[in-house]
Amino acid sequence: MAPAAMRTAAESLSGAKPVSYWLDDPAKPAALPALTGDEHADLLVVGGGYSGLWTALIAKERDPERDVVLIEGHEVGWAASGRNGGFCAASLTHGLANGVERWPDEIAKLEELGERNLDAIEAAVARYGIDCEFERTGEIDVATEPHQLEELREWHEEIVKLGITGVDFLDRDALRAEVDSPTFLGGLWDRRGVAMLHPAKLAWGLKRACQELGVRIYEHTRGLDLVRSGEGMAVRTPYGRVFARRVALGTNIFPSLVKRVRPYTVPVYDYALMTQPLTPEQLASIGWKGRQGLGDSANQFHYFRLSADNRILWGGYDAIYPYGGRLSADLDQRPETFLKLAEQFFTCFPQLSGLNFTHAWGGAIDTCARFTAFFGTAHQGRVAYAAGFTGLGVGSTRFGADVMLDLLSGEETERTRLEMVRSKPMPFPPEPFAWAGIEITKRSLARADSNGGHRNLWLKTMDKLGLGFDS
Repeated sequence: MAPAAMRTAAESLSGAKPVSYWLDDPAKPAALPALTGDEHADLLVVGGGYSGLWTALIAKERDPERDVVLIEGHEVGWAASGRNGGFCAASLTHGLANGVERWPDEIAKLEELGERNLDAIEAAVARYGIDCEFERTGEIDVATEPHQLEELREWHEEIVKLGITGVDFLDRDALRAEVDSPTFLGGLWDRRGVAMLHPAKLAWGLKRACQELGVRIYEHTRGLDLVRSGEGMAVRTPYGRVFARRVALGTNIFPSLVKRVRPYTVPVYDYALMTQPLTPEQLASIGWKGRQGLGDSANQFHYFRLSADNRILWGGYDAIYPYGGRLSADLDQRPETFLKLAEQFFTCFPQLSGLNFTHAWGGAIDTCARFTAFFGTAHQGRVAYAAGFTGLGVGSTRFGADVMLDLLSGEETERTRLEMVRSKPMPFPPEPFAWAGIEITKRSLARADSNGGHRNLWLKTMDKLGLGFDS
């Protein structure tokens, strides 16, 4: 990029606040007190993100008499649940292609369950009056290179053969009639399979709904260890303990209280920018009347969408794995990534030159080798866990909550019969092998993007083994 253009991109970031736009909202509820002393419950939920909140809510919906406690180490929704792009997808498998590749024999059932899960989220938002700016506008996968356009065209033909409806191929003119960028060559529009929402308001709304049903929530209450206690379990916290018959772990990227689960996930730092609100003239210059979510088709991809007040969220591209899987708030800010994202934004939308970014943030998500959630139990069925959502947890965490509750009940269901639920991904190797493998994969993916999509021997081997690295 020319120096003048780089200065423009840098200038656009000069006033950006180093915090998630979603969390920087006056609607944020006050934190609840920490747990002190001992608590007892039928079910303890550890983690106050989507995974834990949906588990607590559905547990009470299934059995209003069940005594449920939820503990959160910081505040509800503060981590990935309050920092993501707000794409709530029906897919339970990190996209249809990943699902077809891994579970071809049950993909029809997985797609059906995913659609039902998204419908259930929409219904819950209405039932509990959760004002999270829910818009079921769909998502468009965009081609910005000729090889991506051909891949999308071929994939659309496969989708039709699978009998899946509601996904339309858009040529260049049709796509640019929806959203206008000189970089767009065509795309696939999934019209009903994705909703846009305000992610933090969803978490805060679920928190309120849980409380209304009688869930006792303690914030600033980290689960320190998990041990057997009589016929149930006990979790120690900084100022007390919780004794429960059953425990559901929704800690995702944070170290699991079941230590053998830890090698299955690694943290990936993802970054995003939010613009100032577009004027009517700026919005008209790019169209976007349908308010769909968008994502480009590169390996190092961007995701972008409109907020309720017509800001553009622009995120993705860099996926940063810190050596040793280190989690640190220092990694939430990465100026070199923000500058790169800003430059790429103005390449995509040159008609918005002069627009400024008001927020720039990042944070860790949990990824696993198969890109989508895995499940299991410990302590002879007294503890259940779900993790590895890999950036598509806004919707699929609700499904994961249902799975955890099914597993804790000990009853076989249509969910627990799934091979997806009964199988595990490959664990990541110890350091330095994990870091080296991830770095080689990232560099190979970048080369593929610049080389007509050609995958080198390393990527082909990873594909064959069902392994990978994704944001």
